[in-house]
Amino acid sequence: MAIYCLFRNKPFEPEAISVLTGAYADICRALGLGDGDRGKSDVVAKKVIEFAQRGVSDRVDLREKVLQELG
Repeated sequence: MAIYCLFRNKPFEPEAISVLTGAYADICRALGLGDGDRGKSDVVAKKVIEFAQRGVSDRVDLREKVLQELG
């Protein structure tokens, strides 16, 4: 998944990483993104990390905020 490459050097706890990867997967599914959509999935990953850095720590909240932002 693209999101692992983006946060591997960021200071996230294991629990937060689980939330971020779950939200990322949910968003990609909701948007119909597959393996061939690298550019779009990278944008999703960056938005997930951006919102997490702002303090959004709930998987559902992350998903909704990112989908709203990208919508």
